[in-house]
Amino acid sequence: MLSTVYSLTRGHSPLIVSMPHSGEALGRFGARMTDAARQIPDTDWHLPRLYDFLPELAATVLVANYSRYVIDLNRDPSGKSLYPGQNVTELCPTTTFAEEPVYRGGEIPDTSDVGARVKTYWQPYHTALAAEIERVKAMHGYALVWDAHSIRSHVPRFFDGRLPDFNLGTSDGASCDEGLAKQVYAAAKETGGFTSVLNGRFKGGYITRRYGRPAEDVHAVQLELSQATYMEESYPFVYRESAAPKVAAPIRRMMEAMLAWRPEVARFRSSA
Repeated sequence: MLSTVYSLTRGHSPLIVSMPHSGEALGRFGARMTDAARQIPDTDWHLPRLYDFLPELAATVLVANYSRYVIDLNRDPSGKSLYPGQNVTELCPTTTFAEEPVYRGGEIPDTSDVGARVKTYWQPYHTALAAEIERVKAMHGYALVWDAHSIRSHVPRFFDGRLPDFNLGTSDGASCDEGLAKQVYAAAKETGGFTSVLNGRFKGGYITRRYGRPAEDVHAVQLELSQATYMEESYPFVYRESAAPKVAAPIRRMMEAMLAWRPEVARFRSSA
């Protein structure tokens, strides 16, 4: 499907993969940004490449084209914080993860600018995601949403020390069936050589929390992947050809575990 805001590839399985932070375009906003911001260091780099096995799973894939510095598609459009009391970035970020300014002096977006970006960039992505969830539900009776992210392994602004390799989030169990979460997490723990956690520092962002509605047969899981597992974490953020397949394989197994889950089995167990 043609769009300047996102790229969409439709599949026929129950799985929908969202990549809201993989976009690199800055458009006309780049001229207002600092040199540091124009390097877009906080991008979820190379995820479409890392997840190149998705056609084999018949997954629907939605990928943002624009950088999170234009607008963050994984934030509440009202500006409400995902983690109250913790240091987080805004709907239209004004600082990088390293707390450097995104905008040059006098160029920080005002309320009307943010509202226009919501309409032009945020809303089309979410309209497309909601439509794909309904399409998949019509085909299968349920939908599985995998929100794919990656982040540097050390970001003192957000967490102490080194982040685990696989950070799975289900909004503390609210965004998907408990048995489904257990299957995915078990697959993560069986990878060997990688560390994992369920609902640790990253419990799932706006997309996981908004669309994960188990009672409505939509189950959402977020994976926040440590970038140290597959790429160089400093500029120019090179993809590590030898390392990437080693982490892509367990991610695929986690997704296969998700696809192996069946809602009718979960309903039987809950009623037994």
